[in-house]
Amino acid sequence: MANSAPAGKAEPVDQPLLDLNEPRLVAETGVAARVSVMLEPSLVNLGFRIVRIKITATAGCTVQIMLENATGGMSIEECEAVNDAVSPILDLDDPVAQAYRLEISSPGIDRPLVRVSDFERALGHEIRLEMRSAVGGRRRFKGFITAVRRDDIRPVLVLERLDAKAGEMAQVDLDLTDLSEARLVLTDTLIRASLRAAKSAIKDEPAKSADKVPAKTKAARLQDPTPKIKAGKAKTAPAGPNDQ
Repeated sequence: MANSAPAGKAEPVDQPLLDLNEPRLVAETGVAARVSVMLEPSLVNLGFRIVRIKITATAGCTVQIMLENATGGMSIEECEAVNDAVSPILDLDDPVAQAYRLEISSPGIDRPLVRVSDFERALGHEIRLEMRSAVGGRRRFKGFITAVRRDDIRPVLVLERLDAKAGEMAQVDLDLTDLSEARLVLTDTLIRASLRAAKSAIKDEPAKSADKVPAKTKAARLQDPTPKIKAGKAKTAPAGPNDQ
């Protein structure tokens, strides 16, 4: 079975609820992988699925947990609920050796694509991606998603290329099981599609965007400006913009 759309044109469609148990094509390594395995069962039970977990040197050390709910969004209230749920788990198992800042965020508009359904929902949109192995002599590609095929063992992405040089194929089939990373490119088409989706969601239930708005921290809940944090870990849960 294949889903397809004209290159450069994303047509609005009613999106089904996401499968919270759908496996990712791209997963973490090292400490971030430990955090993922530790938290995923609880997050799924809460109604969320992991998009990405990333540990960076921002603010000394930041553990970013990027999530989405079954509709692909994430509200401020949901960020707060996740912060309250995962903080005790992380305190108990203590996977990160140093003091860190905990950040819960939504995927954002130009989101990472980590599951087959992410590519299917992004039909017609422009993306950048990198493969683990070279395809036609290159690993990095830029173009429009024209189709996603699931009709054999390996899901295949059909990409209408924007980076093809003279003598190279204008369209390429990419084995998604060999994906290293991918994300949407912020274009006018993508922004318009995001605005349409937001307006549709508001009709059902008004909700605040999770982007760039901090969730309530442990310190704020306790109303203590200098709380004593076990093991010296100062943790907050702002739902900030995506890390690039």
